[in-house]
Amino acid sequence: MKNFRNYTPEKYKSAGFQAIEAGVYKTKSPYDDKEIYVTSLSFEMEPECFGEEDASPRNLTQIPIEGILDEFSVYVTDFYDALNEASEVICYQEFGSSHLSDIQRLRTLIGKRFYAELCEEDEDEEYTMVME
Repeated sequence: MKNFRNYTPEKYKSAGFQAIEAGVYKTKSPYDDKEIYVTSLSFEMEPECFGEEDASPRNLTQIPIEGILDEFSVYVTDFYDALNEASEVICYQEFGSSHLSDIQRLRTLIGKRFYAELCEEDEDEEYTMVME
């Protein structure tokens, strides 16, 4: 995954979202009534990279997405299905957390690359996540 950028959807202008800082909003979780922090990012998948084979905006592969979720302690709160369906290259995703610091750390991906690197060529396919 590369070319991470901030994405500001129209919904962030509605009464249900409170701006906290650049690109970060407070809102109700789509999964329960708790308040959470969210941010939206756009990025490009890299089909030539391990775990991103056959990746596209319509097919966000599990390995790098799970790596982001684990690395930054966030979860997906919106998949932006219509945007991803219409896009050939750029992917859109909203991430949330009950902790502002998790969202702030996630936003350090902006302008960077995040990908899985295969550790050894064996049947277990162990990998590590790399940010550069």
